[in-house]
Amino acid sequence: MRSALRRAVAAAGMATAVTAVLALAPGGAVASTGPSAGPSAEVEVEIPGPEHGTLAGSGHTSVPASGQDRPSPRLSAAQRADDGQVVEVLNNGATKDRLDIVIVGDGYTAAELPQFHAAAKEKWAELTAIEPYTTYRNLFNVWAVDAVSRQSGVTGDPGADTVKDTALGSYFWCDGIERLLCIDQEKVDRYVAKAPEADLVIVLANSSKYGGAGYNQPSPTLGYEGISTASAGNVKSGQVAIHETGHSLGKLADEYFYPGYPGYEQYTGPEPADRNISTLTAGEIGGQRVKWHRWLGETSPDGGLVGAYEGGGYFVKGLNRPTDSSMMRAVDKPFNLPGVEAMIAGFYRHAKIVTPVTPTDRTLRLRHTAKADVTRLASADGRRLKVRWHLDGKELKAFEGRNRLRISDLTLRLLDLRTHTLSVIAEDPTTSVRDPEIAATLKSTVSWKIRL
Repeated sequence: MRSALRRAVAAAGMATAVTAVLALAPGGAVASTGPSAGPSAEVEVEIPGPEHGTLAGSGHTSVPASGQDRPSPRLSAAQRADDGQVVEVLNNGATKDRLDIVIVGDGYTAAELPQFHAAAKEKWAELTAIEPYTTYRNLFNVWAVDAVSRQSGVTGDPGADTVKDTALGSYFWCDGIERLLCIDQEKVDRYVAKAPEADLVIVLANSSKYGGAGYNQPSPTLGYEGISTASAGNVKSGQVAIHETGHSLGKLADEYFYPGYPGYEQYTGPEPADRNISTLTAGEIGGQRVKWHRWLGETSPDGGLVGAYEGGGYFVKGLNRPTDSSMMRAVDKPFNLPGVEAMIAGFYRHAKIVTPVTPTDRTLRLRHTAKADVTRLASADGRRLKVRWHLDGKELKAFEGRNRLRISDLTLRLLDLRTHTLSVIAEDPTTSVRDPEIAATLKSTVSWKIRL
C-alpha cells in the first residue's frame, strides 16, 4: 500500500512527492525485515530526506533485493581484467583487527575508474570529518572494488526514463521515489566478496543527482552490517550515507518524526529497546537511571543540552530523543553524546586496538622480544590508549605504556622453569563512553607463552 501511494504521488510531480514522502511514515519502519532467499526477496531500505530539507531520512519502504521493481536495464557481465580489481584506499592493519569498509562504484566505465577512486577517497574524508570517526579513523581499513560498467552514469539520471547498463544496476526513482537510489544486492555482493573483508559497504553511483538509500540489515552471507548508497558527486548524499552508519554500526533509531500524518501523532507502545529514543521524560530517565541518563544536562556536540525532546522514532508525541537535532534527525549535524557513545561501541565490535607483531603460536624464550602494534588515536586532545603488561595475571607496572617487552627482562620471574603467560592489554580511556557495559568492550588483549 505504501509503495503504491508513493508511486501515485510521484506521478503527480516532484513538489508534491517531497511533501507526501515526508508525511508517509511506513507502518513497518520500527521493525526491519531481513533479506530472504529467492528472486522475489524484499529488503527494507531507508529513504533519504529531501535535498533542501532538514530530515536525514523520511521513512522506510520495502524494495526487491534484485532491484527489479521497474523495467530494468540489461546489466553488465563484463569479463575484463580490470573488473573486480581491489584497490587499497587505506590499510591500517590486519582485516581481523580492523573495521573494513568496502566501497563499490556503479556507472563507471573502465576509463572512469580513476574518477571512482578519487570519489572513494573523498567520501572517506567526508566520513572522517565527523566524530567519532575522526578520532577512531586508524581503526579502519578502506577498500575500493572496481565494478566496470558498459555505460557511464546510472538509471534514472537525469530523468525517470533514462536507462543505463551498469554493473550493479543502480537506479533512482526506486519505488517511485526520485531520490531513492537502489541497487541489485546480489550483484553488489559479488564485488564485495572480492575485498579482503567487509564490515560495512558503501555504493557510490556515478552521478551528481541527490539520492541514496540505507540497507541496514546485516548480510546473512558476507557478514557486513549494511549497505549505504550515495551519489558520488553530491555532498548531501554523503551526509545521508553517514546517517545510515548510525543505524548499521551504532544501532541507533531515527530521531525524526512525521507531523500531520494520521497514526503518528502519538506513540502508545512499550518502551523501545533503542538507546536513543524513549517514552520517558528527562526526570524519569534520570530517576530510573536508564537510557541516556549518564548524559543528562551535558552540552552535546550538536548543540544544546542533553535532555528529553519531544518527537522521535517517527512519532510527534509519546517518544523523546536526547537532543533537539542530531545526525539521526538532520543532515549536516554531528552525532549527539549518546550517539557518539553508540558509534564507538559499534567500532569496537569489529576492531581491536592491539595486534601481535611477534607471533603468538610459539613459546617465547629469553632471546625473544614480545612486540605489539597499538593503535594510535587521532583525538584533538592527544589522548592515548593505556597499555599494560601482565605476567600470569599480575601487572608488571614497570613496563606500562610500552609496545614491546624483552623476555630477558623477566629472567628472575622465570627461574621456576614453568611455562608462563605474558599478556599486553590496551584500553581506551575515552570520556565519550559512560556506560560501563560499553566501556568493558574498549580493550584488547594479546598473550604469549614464555619460559626460561
